[in-house]
Amino acid sequence: MNQKKILVVEDDLNLGFLLLDYLEAMGFKVKLCRDGLSGLNTLEKQHFDLCILDVMMPNIDGFAFAKTMQKKGVETPFIFLTAKSMKEDKLEGYSLGAEDYITKPFDEQELECKINVILRRHCKDAYADAPSQFCLGSFQFDYQRQELKSTDKSHRLTEKENEVLRLLCLHKNRVLRREDAVEKIYGKKDYFLGRSFDVYISRLRKMLSKDPCIEIQNVYKVGFMLNVPEEQLAQHTNH
Repeated sequence: MNQKKILVVEDDLNLGFLLLDYLEAMGFKVKLCRDGLSGLNTLEKQHFDLCILDVMMPNIDGFAFAKTMQKKGVETPFIFLTAKSMKEDKLEGYSLGAEDYITKPFDEQELECKINVILRRHCKDAYADAPSQFCLGSFQFDYQRQELKSTDKSHRLTEKENEVLRLLCLHKNRVLRREDAVEKIYGKKDYFLGRSFDVYISRLRKMLSKDPCIEIQNVYKVGFMLNVPEEQLAQHTNH
């Protein structure tokens, strides 16, 4: 089972380190940020399975943090862990999409139970109900058949080529982070697996090169982006 990653954004360092030690003892990989701005910067660079947010913080408070996540389309589940216990604050927290709103002081075992419930709810395959057929310029990609077809040629994809192309399609015109993709395909992160992943990218790039409108672009030090003309975005069918 992959180790779950939790981002804790808490300006009270005593509580922050307490949470860090406690969550790590539970088996989580934890990153601690002491203000909202550094928390947002960290969230943009790394994948996390859950965020634990204080509300009253310097630079960007927890509510503004959640609003920024919404604007950027970040779907990482989050909970508020805060001393603000007024009903109006709780209602605002939930209206921003929080999974839970926990007031300080809190019970550690209760926090652990709530974290596990949230992670179980979100650990289902995010792509289980995703489309299986995609229109990519002059190509048709059928994930179930492991087939990439153009008007005059058909490529039967290997299992890994098929999985990589599907990930690219599900993130089309958005950055697919290399380390996240490698972990999704192989179940873990590893330098040599990453090099193998790059080989599949090269093969797919060569197959798609027949259509100049389609491009798998390198995003320096981050990952890849499958660029597809805007008019193609709605032309996939879920089977």
